[in-house]
Amino acid sequence: MPNAGPYVAGCLFCEIAAGERPAHVVFSDEVVAAFLDARPVFKGHVLVVPHGHVETLTDLPVEVVGPYFERVQAVARAVEEGMEAAGTFVAMNNRVSQSVPHLHTHVVPRNRKDGLRGFFWPRMKYADDVEAAEIADRIRAALKKSTS
Repeated sequence: MPNAGPYVAGCLFCEIAAGERPAHVVFSDEVVAAFLDARPVFKGHVLVVPHGHVETLTDLPVEVVGPYFERVQAVARAVEEGMEAAGTFVAMNNRVSQSVPHLHTHVVPRNRKDGLRGFFWPRMKYADDVEAAEIADRIRAALKKSTS
């Protein structure tokens, strides 16, 4: 299975995907790394990034597009199940509003009347590392269940 290419030194998401920087990883294989957003819109907000440095969707090699989105789909299913959410919001920015210049897809758990309006994304924090680890475990377990 192809990946997107080499990592770039100094890129936060390359460092997380390579295991060089700590994160609450919920899934990783040869195509993607998926981990909790450190500043989630809602708890359980996961970022899916390709292995190898790619800045935008248009830079993602065509042979990786399908496998990448298969993983995004699996993560969306797992976030919904693991967080007992009614659904998910899946989004991607290309350059504008892209806080880290590495392709990443947001998978955000959603429930009716959760307060999210349009594209206003209020951010929250996990109470502590223990809470983040517990939530990552829930999503990881749902991913294992759906892929086995």
